Amino acid sequence: MAARYLWSLLLWAALLPIADIGAQVQGQVGGSVLLVAEHPPSFQVREAIWRSLWPLEELLATSFRGSLETLYHSRFLGRTLLHSNLSLELRPLESGDSGNFSVLLVDTGGRAWTQILQLKVYDAVPRPMVQVFIALSRDAQHPKTCQALLSCWVPNISDITYSWRREGTVDFGIEPHGLFMDGQVLRLSLGPRDQGVAYSCIVSNPVSWDLTTVTPWESCHHEAGKASYKDVLLVVVPVSLLLILAGLLSAWHWGLCAGGSPAGAGGKKKKDVRADEMATETENTLV
Repeated sequence: MAARYLWSLLLWAALLPIADIGAQVQGQVGGSVLLVAEHPPSFQVREAIWRSLWPLEELLATSFRGSLETLYHSRFLGRTLLHSNLSLELRPLESGDSGNFSVLLVDTGGRAWTQILQLKVYDAVPRPMVQVFIALSRDAQHPKTCQALLSCWVPNISDITYSWRREGTVDFGIEPHGLFMDGQVLRLSLGPRDQGVAYSCIVSNPVSWDLTTVTPWESCHHEAGKASYKDVLLVVVPVSLLLILAGLLSAWHWGLCAGGSPAGAGGKKKKDVRADEMATETENTLV
């Protein structure tokens, strides 16, 4: 009997015009959200039916003469709680829970009131990553100015808003002309007076936010003490060439010296042999 009455109410609700379209309700993945059943002050509620309309039409919770029921087979089974004021709580929220929900209220006189609520579930915003890119002045050892690009991003999150804040000043805002790519990139011109100034990238969506703070001048100072690839090559290449040339000259010099010594020794040996031959001939003559 109760089930037949329930389905009669559902069929009746499908034919009724929508009395109230509620505002969007926002929730965070892993959190909870309360769908409030609102009605006119003179409306004495006797029955209530909560349904999911989109992306799937499912029965979620009912109240008949004070008896609350939520054990209906749906993707929200085990995650619904119907309060005594007939508001429906969903927890824990999942990323696929976004959609439209309706509540049908019936008063003691048989009047009906239908309300539609739109639920949007967002992921929690992770801490953003900030990279600092530096372009130094020509005098790299003592830079007077330093052009910096600060890039901020978070992965795989939708409906994100980027903003920047200059820390330690009364006016926290950033001039719009220094922002690019919908606020993800900030361009700065820094000098020694900006040595301790920090900048924060703030990433937010409708339900959460997070930030990362960096001090760009530290990157300017760090880069100034480094030798570029060009500077390194200007020193290393000439020194290497000089070493190679010195080695070739040394080898050529020792080669000449080594070539002269054998010829002198051979001449001396030839002279000694000739002297021995002359001595032998003299001895033969005397005999």
